[in-house]
Amino acid sequence: MIETLISSKTRIKLLLKFFLNRNTTAYLRGLEGEFGESSNAIRLELNKLERAGMLNSFSEGNKKMFKANQQHPLFDEIHNIILKYVGLDQVVENVVERLGDVQQVFLAGDFSRGLNSQIIDLVFVGNIDQTYLVNLIAKTEDLVKRKIRYLIYTQEEIANLDWEQFQSAPLLLWSKEVI
Repeated sequence: MIETLISSKTRIKLLLKFFLNRNTTAYLRGLEGEFGESSNAIRLELNKLERAGMLNSFSEGNKKMFKANQQHPLFDEIHNIILKYVGLDQVVENVVERLGDVQQVFLAGDFSRGLNSQIIDLVFVGNIDQTYLVNLIAKTEDLVKRKIRYLIYTQEEIANLDWEQFQSAPLLLWSKEVI
């Protein structure tokens, strides 16, 4: 659906990269290798997004690094559109609310690095009804047209978890509000 609104596949990849995980930084040559596209096409889109104020740039050594401008008035809206495009809004709504005592949900894997993927990797923390989870995930996979993999940790296990085992730190998607 987003392809109808945004005709540039490179721009869509850049929006996914920078607006899915707000902490993502990248530079031109790294994006060229990651996307498998010419640096010229990527440079043009990066420059457009930077001129529009949607990306900020800074120097790191001899590299010009880019990062989403979280102060941009449309940042939250674009972030939400990207979540809907990926289907994560459906995952959170359809899975988390009905699972029991869920404390936190993290996004791991490719999506946590801002890469598009057919697999959504989730880490659940809490006392989860696993039988119900399997049923909900099957239904949600049909809705979002992606496969979902998951790990479940108790509150005690997460305290001792070595986060280094993940290629990049998982992104907190949802957390139970403490009242």
